[in-house]
Amino acid sequence: MSFLSSRGMKMPNRRDFLKTAGAAASGVYLMGHGLTAGAQSARREIMLNGRRVTTVDVHAHCVFPEVAAVIAGSPLDGREFPEWQLLGPARLEEMNSRGIDYQALSMTINGHWWYEADRALATRIVRAADEALAVWVEAHPDRFVALSSVALPYPDLAAEQLEYAVTQLGARGAAVGGQVHGEYPSSERFDPFWAKAEELGVPVFMHPALGAPNLVLENTLAGRGGLDNVVGGPFETTLFLTHMMFDGTLDRFPDLQIVGAHGGGYLPSYLGRTEVACARFPDTGCLNTKAPSEYLRTQVFADSMVFSEEGLRHLVAEMGASQVVYGTDVPFPWPETMDLIIDSPTLSDAEKEMILGGNLMRLLDIEA
Repeated sequence: MSFLSSRGMKMPNRRDFLKTAGAAASGVYLMGHGLTAGAQSARREIMLNGRRVTTVDVHAHCVFPEVAAVIAGSPLDGREFPEWQLLGPARLEEMNSRGIDYQALSMTINGHWWYEADRALATRIVRAADEALAVWVEAHPDRFVALSSVALPYPDLAAEQLEYAVTQLGARGAAVGGQVHGEYPSSERFDPFWAKAEELGVPVFMHPALGAPNLVLENTLAGRGGLDNVVGGPFETTLFLTHMMFDGTLDRFPDLQIVGAHGGGYLPSYLGRTEVACARFPDTGCLNTKAPSEYLRTQVFADSMVFSEEGLRHLVAEMGASQVVYGTDVPFPWPETMDLIIDSPTLSDAEKEMILGGNLMRLLDIEA
């Protein structure tokens, strides 16, 4: 027996899935990740003006031991799958204490190392991760949704992986890196993937690789303060989003929805310079038909990881509350922005509710 998702696509019976393609993985997952754990701690409820609101976190990482078995003996063998990054009771405890109702989970972590795999191995890695994640989401349908971490170096394969994850496993979107071996995925070579995301009506979450390795000379971001992360990550996000605009990708796919990690990088913070770039340098061949600010208010979203009252105010001022979404970077220990949003003196309750969860409920097809 099959059923229809809210997007009208035919979905397999989840019991059938667990008995077939995901059976081997699910047994390990059920035992090793605490799917049958006991009662969780009290769950913080987020209220606005006395009314309960639903919160959704777009920026949540995890790793899958099932993938370790796939890469064993391959050139990618030896990758780490730390226990603290696995899904289990601790994840639910943290969500409960923070007041997070839903997380959109992805494998966008550790530099998208699977981009180094050949096509056959990349196929197996993504399939193992997507099916293991589907098992977890099936066990907690009221707390999690999945994003497929597709093999973007092979755009046609990435399109196939996304279609399988969405139509067969119930995933709600994709997660990608900001570049592929130094190439930005804004050229027409990557159009098969973007076309599939637009066709399926699902968002794509973009997360940079640690250290922006394609952008800087060796040791440029070395030194105090973790600059490879603090500067390098937002730098890559900024360039990715700018390429998607100036290379015409967002025009070729006008219904495509992109979520940029870490507050959209530096783009919203210095938007004025980007706004005039193509007019200032007309010989650079910009392909965008609209001003960058228009894309930021329609097709581009940014998460809330800006960590200050003024940063959040400015982000909303440049993009609009409809384009800002809540994110945590769990399980990594960054400052929490939940109360930053709730306590904002510049946002209305309606805007706060949009950012805390309303925008993502629409994007990710989550019902309250």
